[in-house]
Amino acid sequence: MNKNDCIFCRIARKEIPAKIVFEDDKILAFEDIKPQAPEHILLVPKYHIEKISDLTESNIHMIGDLVLAANKIARDRGVEDSGYRIVLNCNKGAGQEVFHLHLHLLGGRKFSWPPG
Repeated sequence: MNKNDCIFCRIARKEIPAKIVFEDDKILAFEDIKPQAPEHILLVPKYHIEKISDLTESNIHMIGDLVLAANKIARDRGVEDSGYRIVLNCNKGAGQEVFHLHLHLLGGRKFSWPPG
C-alpha cells in the first residue's frame, strides 16, 4: 500500500475526519473508531512506515517520539496514574489491520495479563 491509499496517511493529511487529540510536526493522534477501552487513542507518524519491522536506523527515533506523545496524552486525558497500556502490532498474525505504523494507547479500565 502506498501513502496515497493509506487511511492513516489520509487522516494525517486531514483528507478524512478524525477526533484529533494531539498533533505536532511528526505525529498525529486521534480517537479509535472501535475503542477497546474508555480511552483508546491511535498515534501515527505523519509519514508512511508500513510496520514496525520496517523501521531502520534512520527512523527508529519514531518509536521514542510516539511513546513520548502517548505519555503526554495519558497525562492530559487523566489515565497516567490509574495506568495505561501501549500496544504495537506487527503484521496480520499479531492483529495489525492498517498497514501504517501506529501505537495504541489504551486506558480508563483495568487490564488483565495475559491480555485476552
